[in-house]
Amino acid sequence: MNTTANSFKAACVQFCAGRSVDGNVETVSHLVREAVAGGADLVLTPEMTGLIEMNGAALLEKTRTQDEDTALAAFRSLAGELKVWLSIGSLAIRLDGDKLANRSFLIGPDGGIAAVCDKIHMFDVMLPGGESYRESKRYEPGARAVVADLPWGRIGLSVCYDLRFPALYRTLAQAGAMFLTVPSAFTVQTGRAHWEVLLRARAIETGAYVFAAAQEGAHEAGRETYGHSLIVDPWGEVLADAGLGECVVYADIDPARARSARERIPALQHDRAFAEAEADLKPDDRKLAS
Repeated sequence: MNTTANSFKAACVQFCAGRSVDGNVETVSHLVREAVAGGADLVLTPEMTGLIEMNGAALLEKTRTQDEDTALAAFRSLAGELKVWLSIGSLAIRLDGDKLANRSFLIGPDGGIAAVCDKIHMFDVMLPGGESYRESKRYEPGARAVVADLPWGRIGLSVCYDLRFPALYRTLAQAGAMFLTVPSAFTVQTGRAHWEVLLRARAIETGAYVFAAAQEGAHEAGRETYGHSLIVDPWGEVLADAGLGECVVYADIDPARARSARERIPALQHDRAFAEAEADLKPDDRKLAS
């Protein structure tokens, strides 16, 4: 690993999480080891790395508080053993009562937790064909934009559906983030339509690298996810696309490319205050409109 140079290698892990926490930890640990053997300095895993469980009662039975979570303990130990920065896309963490947090963890090479970020936007949608989700029923939304310092620059954290809210990423970038994480379990339907274009847009808008490790495949819990884990550079170029299947993808990351993109298009410096939107109607037109 190359933790003192300006550039580094990032790797995204892609897999299909099942209903067994221990089984998922074993699979992901194997893939993280593969990534580090391939030279990765920063390894990123998908949303819900520890468990995908659609049955509410079973989900509550299998989840633990952060201090008691066995998956988190295993991944902290793994990061310390391998001396690698490890971004666990998210774990379902038990809160008070029957509520959970969809919580992302940045773990340092010493095994310590460098940052945590709870998914802010809840995926409450009804898709064509009857596919529906109501995350707010089980999960408590986060309320903070989170950044943390890596040896190569600042990273901003987010989770899956947060991707559709560009103001969050602008906030992270203006707080100094040169790298953005978007761990996900995107549906096949929305992934085919929007996944790549949204990730490239967030990279272009912020002049930042985007790391998007994703779940992929038909999960035993009964849902299907899109895959195509991506690493996108600050100019919007896709550096790595995992396609389908369990795998690890890599890209060499040069922070200078983020600085260059922001110098070429300094949009982060050009924000202006503006009034709230209102219909531009004449008084007589307003009467008709009402």
